[in-house]
Amino acid sequence: MNNKTIRWGIIGCGNVTELKSGPAYQKTEGFELVAVMRRDAALAEDYAKRHGVPTFYSDADALIGDPNVDAVYIATPPDTHLFYALKVAAAGKTCCIEKPMACNYNECLAICDAFEKQNVPLFVAYYRRSLPRFQHIKTLLDSGAIGEVRSVHWQLSKPASEKDRSGGYNWRTDAKIAPGGYFDDLASHGLDLFVYLFGAVRQVHGIGTNQQQLYSAKDALAGCWLHSSGVTGSGTWNFGSYTREDHVAITGSAGSIAFSVFDELPIVLRQADQSQEFSIPHPENIQLFHVQNMREFLVHGIPHPSTGRTAAHTSWIMDQIIGG
Repeated sequence: MNNKTIRWGIIGCGNVTELKSGPAYQKTEGFELVAVMRRDAALAEDYAKRHGVPTFYSDADALIGDPNVDAVYIATPPDTHLFYALKVAAAGKTCCIEKPMACNYNECLAICDAFEKQNVPLFVAYYRRSLPRFQHIKTLLDSGAIGEVRSVHWQLSKPASEKDRSGGYNWRTDAKIAPGGYFDDLASHGLDLFVYLFGAVRQVHGIGTNQQQLYSAKDALAGCWLHSSGVTGSGTWNFGSYTREDHVAITGSAGSIAFSVFDELPIVLRQADQSQEFSIPHPENIQLFHVQNMREFLVHGIPHPSTGRTAAHTSWIMDQIIGG
C-alpha cells in the first residue's frame, strides 16, 4: 500500500471499540477511521458523532462495499466473525478480526483460506503480543535471564458477577457463541501470549465443566500442554471463585518470572541472588501498538506478530482444552 492513507471501517462499534481499539485507528499515522456499522442505526450514528467518524451504516454489506473503505475491523461477537470475514475477503479488503478469531478452529481455517486465496492481509486482535509490557518479558526470556525455560503456569479466577447470578443474558456465557464462556473471552489472551513467548503447542489436553449451572457455557476448566520448544504449560480457569486471581509463573533453570495477563502489577524477575520489579503501564488505547504494527506491515512489510494463522493455532489449543 506504499504511503497512501489506509481508510478503515468498523463492523460492530460496541464497547470494545470505545476506548480499547477504535481511537487507536484514529491515532495511528497513515490510518483513518472513515466508517462504522452497527445494526442499530441510532447507536451507529451516536458512535460516529462522538468519535468524529464521517459515515455510519446499519448494514455491514454497505460498509464492506463502500469504495472509500480500504480495510475492515470486525468487532462483533465471535459467532458472526466467519460470516463477515468471508464477505470482507471476497471484497479483497485487508481485515482485522477481534479475538477470539471465531467460534472454533475449523471456522478459523476457513477464514484463513479465504484471505490467502485472495492474497489479502489478515490480522487478529491479540494485541498483547505488541504491548511493551509483554515485549519486555520476551526480551528477558530471549536474553537468558532465567536460563532455560522449563514451565509456565497460569491461574485465572474470578467470582460470578451479579449478571451471572441473575440469569440475565450475556453472549460471553452463551455456549452457542462461546462454549468455554469467559474462558473463550479471557483465556484466549494468555494462551495466545504463551505461544508467542514459547513457540507453537504440539500437544494439549484439557477438561471443562459447569460447576455453578448459572449459564450454558463451561465455567471451570483446566489444561496442560507442551510447546515445540520443550516448555511445559498448565493452567486453571475458574469463574465461580471467591476472589479474583491472575497469576502467571514462568520457571527456568536459573530463575523465574511472575506477572499477570490482565492486571498491571509489576513484572517480578527472580534470580539466584537478586529480585527485580518492572512496572510498564499500558497505553490509554490498549490496542494502539497492535494497530500501529499493522501499519508497519502494510506500508513497510515488517511482519506483524498476530495473523490469522497464529490466531487459528490459539483457537486449536482452546478447542482441545474445552472439548478434551
